[in-house]
Amino acid sequence: MANNHDPRCRQCRREGDKLYLKGDKCYTHCTLDKTSKDNKNTKWRDKPPGMHGAPAFQKKITEYGQQLREKQKLRRIYRVLEGQFRNYLEEALRRPGVTGENLLQLLELRLDNVIYRLGLAASRAQARQMVTHRHFTVNGQRVNIPSYILKPGDVIGVHESMMKAGGIKEARDRVLKRSRIEWLDFNAQTLEGRVLSVPTRDQIDTRVREQLIIEFYSR
Repeated sequence: MANNHDPRCRQCRREGDKLYLKGDKCYTHCTLDKTSKDNKNTKWRDKPPGMHGAPAFQKKITEYGQQLREKQKLRRIYRVLEGQFRNYLEEALRRPGVTGENLLQLLELRLDNVIYRLGLAASRAQARQMVTHRHFTVNGQRVNIPSYILKPGDVIGVHESMMKAGGIKEARDRVLKRSRIEWLDFNAQTLEGRVLSVPTRDQIDTRVREQLIIEFYSR
């Protein structure tokens, strides 16, 4: 959903869950954690946006609706268009193993996501922009494709011409606060990361029911 220009908090309200689209700001300034001052008895931020978000107009969500919402949630989190998402699903189906886990692994191994996981960007949106602006290298070569799929053993670094950039300076402080990702290795001194292995489902903290997504496309 790279071309979705709706306010980030509105997208989270639509899915009824934190999608962390603003990165670090979602931990400290999330509208889903606040209640409305206009109506003390109603947490309006917990309802979908729009005039039909009130409980009186809501209908019981169908099985199809649940599958659709899980699919849209995953697309919003990783900022992937529908066409791209279908390509990832087709690749996940071709690979051996559990299709849902394969899908999440492909999304996690995107270059923009790995940049975010390493702490070199505050959000996936910022990581996408920085990759497009050629801030990073993969195995010593500049890469400007956010959807570039990394493999175990690949080394991600900051290009020497970008070492003094404002976003990179902020990253030095940010990486010290981030918890360690088991399937990634990172050197805070050189700002260099390495993919140690393909992440397992237990190592992916994305809160989504991927099986519903597979069922959605199996119709």
